[in-house]
Amino acid sequence: MKQLALDIGLATGPTLDNFHAGPNDQALQHLRLAAGDGAAPRSPVPTYLWGETGTGKSHLLRAVYEALRGQGARVGWLDASVAAPTAFDERWSAVLLDDVHLYTTGQQAAAFNWFVNAISPAVGAPRWVLAAGLVPPADLPLRDDLRTRLGWGHVFQLHLLHEPERRAVLRQQADARGIFLSDDVLDYMLGRFSRDLGSLTQLLDRLDGFALREKRAITIPLLKTMLETE
Repeated sequence: MKQLALDIGLATGPTLDNFHAGPNDQALQHLRLAAGDGAAPRSPVPTYLWGETGTGKSHLLRAVYEALRGQGARVGWLDASVAAPTAFDERWSAVLLDDVHLYTTGQQAAAFNWFVNAISPAVGAPRWVLAAGLVPPADLPLRDDLRTRLGWGHVFQLHLLHEPERRAVLRQQADARGIFLSDDVLDYMLGRFSRDLGSLTQLLDRLDGFALREKRAITIPLLKTMLETE
Protein backbone atom coordinates (compact mmCIF):
# COMPACT_ATOMS: atom_id res chain seq x y z
CA MET A 1 0.00 0.00 0.00
CA LYS A 2 1.54 3.32 -1.01
CA GLN A 3 2.02 6.09 1.53
CA LEU A 4 0.12 9.27 0.73
CA ALA A 5 1.93 12.60 1.00
CA LEU A 6 -0.60 15.29 0.33
CA ASP A 7 -0.78 19.00 1.04
CA ILE A 8 -3.32 20.41 3.40
CA GLY A 9 -6.51 21.30 1.53
CA LEU A 10 -9.73 21.98 3.37
CA ALA A 11 -12.83 22.46 1.26
CA THR A 12 -13.82 25.67 3.00
CA GLY A 13 -10.32 27.15 2.91
CA PRO A 14 -8.00 27.66 5.89
CA THR A 15 -9.41 29.72 8.75
CA LEU A 16 -8.50 30.08 12.40
CA ASP A 17 -11.90 28.62 13.26
CA ASN A 18 -11.43 25.40 11.27
CA PHE A 19 -7.91 24.77 12.57
CA HIS A 20 -8.13 21.80 14.94
CA ALA A 21 -5.63 22.89 17.56
CA GLY A 22 -5.29 19.91 19.88
CA PRO A 23 -1.86 20.34 21.52
CA ASN A 24 -1.34 23.57 19.56
CA ASP A 25 -3.98 25.66 21.30
CA GLN A 26 -1.47 28.12 22.78
CA ALA A 27 -0.18 29.01 19.33
CA LEU A 28 -3.72 29.33 17.97
CA GLN A 29 -4.80 31.68 20.76
CA HIS A 30 -1.70 33.80 20.22
CA LEU A 31 -2.54 34.17 16.53
CA ARG A 32 -6.17 35.00 17.29
CA LEU A 33 -5.07 37.80 19.58
CA ALA A 34 -2.37 39.10 17.25
CA ALA A 35 -4.67 39.12 14.20
CA GLY A 36 -7.64 40.54 16.09
CA ASP A 37 -7.52 43.95 14.43
CA GLY A 38 -6.69 43.89 10.75
CA ALA A 39 -5.85 47.59 10.58
CA ALA A 40 -3.11 47.21 13.19
CA PRO A 41 -2.27 43.69 14.44
CA ARG A 42 -1.88 43.75 18.20
CA SER A 43 1.52 42.10 18.38
CA PRO A 44 4.38 43.88 16.57
CA VAL A 45 6.72 41.32 18.20
CA PRO A 46 7.66 38.71 15.54
CA THR A 47 6.14 35.23 15.74
CA TYR A 48 7.71 32.03 14.40
CA LEU A 49 5.95 28.65 14.05
CA TRP A 50 7.85 25.44 13.48
CA GLY A 51 7.05 21.74 13.30
CA GLU A 52 7.12 18.74 11.03
CA THR A 53 5.12 18.51 7.82
CA GLY A 54 1.40 18.24 8.47
CA THR A 55 1.24 20.14 11.75
CA GLY A 56 -0.70 23.00 10.16
CA LYS A 57 1.86 25.77 9.73
CA SER A 58 0.73 26.81 6.27
CA HIS A 59 -2.91 26.48 7.29
CA LEU A 60 -2.34 28.97 10.10
CA LEU A 61 -0.42 31.44 7.96
CA ARG A 62 -3.08 31.32 5.24
CA ALA A 63 -5.78 31.67 7.88
CA VAL A 64 -4.11 34.76 9.34
CA TYR A 65 -3.64 36.18 5.85
CA GLU A 66 -7.33 35.73 5.05
CA ALA A 67 -8.39 37.10 8.44
CA LEU A 68 -6.33 40.26 8.02
CA ARG A 69 -7.38 40.75 4.40
CA GLY A 70 -10.99 40.24 5.44
CA GLN A 71 -10.61 43.14 7.85
CA GLY A 72 -9.32 45.40 5.09
CA ALA A 73 -5.60 45.11 5.82
CA ARG A 74 -2.84 44.92 3.24
CA VAL A 75 -0.47 42.01 3.93
CA GLY A 76 2.88 40.99 2.48
CA TRP A 77 3.14 37.28 1.65
CA LEU A 78 6.25 35.31 0.69
CA ASP A 79 6.67 31.57 0.29
CA ALA A 80 9.09 29.37 -1.64
CA SER A 81 6.93 29.50 -4.79
CA VAL A 82 7.31 33.28 -5.17
CA ALA A 83 10.21 33.56 -7.61
CA ALA A 84 10.45 37.36 -7.69
CA PRO A 85 9.40 38.95 -4.37
CA THR A 86 8.26 42.56 -4.51
CA ALA A 87 9.78 45.40 -2.52
CA PHE A 88 8.44 46.10 0.97
CA ASP A 89 5.18 48.06 0.82
CA GLU A 90 4.64 50.70 3.51
CA ARG A 91 0.90 50.06 3.27
CA TRP A 92 1.32 46.55 4.68
CA SER A 93 0.21 46.04 8.26
CA ALA A 94 1.83 42.60 8.53
CA VAL A 95 4.40 40.40 6.77
CA LEU A 96 3.88 36.64 6.44
CA LEU A 97 6.79 34.34 5.54
CA ASP A 98 5.92 30.68 4.90
CA ASP A 99 8.27 27.70 4.45
CA VAL A 100 11.32 29.82 5.20
CA HIS A 101 13.56 26.73 5.30
CA LEU A 102 13.13 26.48 1.51
CA TYR A 103 14.06 30.07 0.63
CA THR A 104 16.59 30.73 -2.11
CA THR A 105 19.33 33.33 -1.73
CA GLY A 106 17.12 35.93 -3.41
CA GLN A 107 14.11 35.08 -1.27
CA GLN A 108 16.24 35.31 1.86
CA ALA A 109 17.39 38.78 0.85
CA ALA A 110 13.79 39.87 0.30
CA ALA A 111 12.66 38.32 3.59
CA PHE A 112 15.43 40.10 5.48
CA ASN A 113 14.51 43.41 3.85
CA TRP A 114 10.82 42.90 4.67
CA PHE A 115 11.65 41.95 8.26
CA VAL A 116 13.83 45.02 8.88
CA ASN A 117 11.32 47.38 7.27
CA ALA A 118 8.45 45.82 9.22
CA ILE A 119 10.13 46.05 12.60
CA SER A 120 11.75 49.45 12.02
CA PRO A 121 9.60 51.13 9.36
CA ALA A 122 10.37 54.49 7.82
CA VAL A 123 6.69 55.39 8.21
CA GLY A 124 4.22 54.43 10.90
CA ALA A 125 4.30 51.89 13.73
CA PRO A 126 6.12 48.52 13.64
CA ARG A 127 4.40 45.79 11.67
CA TRP A 128 3.85 42.20 12.76
CA VAL A 129 6.05 39.50 11.18
CA LEU A 130 4.65 35.95 11.20
CA ALA A 131 6.90 33.23 9.81
CA ALA A 132 6.93 29.43 9.65
CA GLY A 133 9.47 26.74 8.94
CA LEU A 134 10.23 23.07 9.38
CA VAL A 135 12.83 23.45 12.14
CA PRO A 136 13.60 25.79 15.08
CA PRO A 137 15.07 29.18 14.15
CA ALA A 138 18.61 28.21 15.20
CA ASP A 139 18.58 25.25 12.79
CA LEU A 140 17.29 27.08 9.71
CA PRO A 141 19.59 26.85 6.65
CA LEU A 142 19.44 30.63 6.15
CA ARG A 143 21.79 33.60 6.25
CA ASP A 144 22.75 34.47 9.81
CA ASP A 145 21.07 37.87 10.01
CA LEU A 146 17.70 36.46 8.88
CA ARG A 147 17.93 33.31 10.99
CA THR A 148 18.65 35.20 14.21
CA ARG A 149 15.85 37.71 13.59
CA LEU A 150 13.28 34.97 13.03
CA GLY A 151 14.04 33.72 16.55
CA TRP A 152 13.77 37.13 18.25
CA GLY A 153 10.15 37.00 19.34
CA HIS A 154 7.45 34.44 20.09
CA VAL A 155 8.41 30.90 18.98
CA PHE A 156 5.88 28.05 18.98
CA GLN A 157 6.49 24.42 18.13
CA LEU A 158 3.47 22.78 16.49
CA HIS A 159 2.71 19.10 17.04
CA LEU A 160 0.72 16.54 15.11
CA LEU A 161 -2.70 15.72 16.53
CA HIS A 162 -2.93 12.58 18.61
CA GLU A 163 -4.86 9.66 17.11
CA PRO A 164 -8.08 10.15 19.14
CA GLU A 165 -8.12 13.80 18.01
CA ARG A 166 -7.52 12.86 14.37
CA ARG A 167 -10.27 10.24 14.63
CA ALA A 168 -12.73 12.76 16.08
CA VAL A 169 -11.91 15.36 13.42
CA LEU A 170 -12.33 12.87 10.56
CA ARG A 171 -15.65 11.74 12.01
CA GLN A 172 -16.78 15.37 12.26
CA GLN A 173 -15.71 16.10 8.67
CA ALA A 174 -17.49 12.98 7.42
CA ASP A 175 -20.67 13.97 9.26
CA ALA A 176 -20.48 17.44 7.70
CA ARG A 177 -20.39 15.79 4.26
CA GLY A 178 -23.33 13.56 5.13
CA ILE A 179 -21.30 10.35 4.82
CA PHE A 180 -20.82 7.46 7.23
CA LEU A 181 -17.34 6.27 8.20
CA SER A 182 -17.33 2.95 9.98
CA ASP A 183 -14.79 2.21 12.69
CA ASP A 184 -13.14 -0.29 10.34
CA VAL A 185 -12.61 2.35 7.63
CA LEU A 186 -11.30 4.85 10.18
CA ASP A 187 -8.91 2.25 11.59
CA TYR A 188 -7.68 1.49 8.07
CA MET A 189 -7.13 5.15 7.20
CA LEU A 190 -5.35 5.95 10.45
CA GLY A 191 -3.22 2.82 10.40
CA ARG A 192 -2.00 2.83 6.80
CA PHE A 193 -1.74 6.41 5.61
CA SER A 194 0.14 9.59 6.47
CA ARG A 195 -0.50 10.68 10.06
CA ASP A 196 -1.15 14.36 9.48
CA LEU A 197 -4.68 15.69 9.40
CA GLY A 198 -4.24 17.50 6.09
CA SER A 199 -3.33 14.28 4.28
CA LEU A 200 -6.20 12.42 5.90
CA THR A 201 -8.63 15.20 4.97
CA GLN A 202 -7.48 15.06 1.37
CA LEU A 203 -7.94 11.29 1.42
CA LEU A 204 -11.47 11.72 2.78
CA ASP A 205 -12.25 14.26 0.03
CA ARG A 206 -11.08 11.82 -2.65
CA LEU A 207 -12.95 8.92 -1.07
CA ASP A 208 -16.17 10.92 -0.83
CA GLY A 209 -15.98 11.90 -4.50
CA PHE A 210 -15.13 8.37 -5.59
CA ALA A 211 -18.01 6.89 -3.58
CA LEU A 212 -20.43 9.36 -5.19
CA ARG A 213 -19.23 8.49 -8.69
CA GLU A 214 -19.43 4.76 -7.98
CA LYS A 215 -22.73 5.12 -6.07
CA ARG A 216 -21.40 2.86 -3.33
CA ALA A 217 -21.05 3.12 0.43
CA ILE A 218 -17.61 3.88 1.83
CA THR A 219 -15.92 0.62 2.77
CA ILE A 220 -12.37 -0.70 2.91
CA PRO A 221 -12.79 -2.51 -0.46
CA LEU A 222 -14.01 0.74 -2.03
CA LEU A 223 -10.99 2.59 -0.62
CA LYS A 224 -8.65 -0.05 -2.03
CA THR A 225 -10.38 0.15 -5.40
CA MET A 226 -9.97 3.94 -5.46
CA LEU A 227 -6.24 3.68 -4.75
CA GLU A 228 -5.80 1.10 -7.47
CA THR A 229 -7.70 2.99 -10.16
CA GLU A 230 -6.97 6.69 -9.58
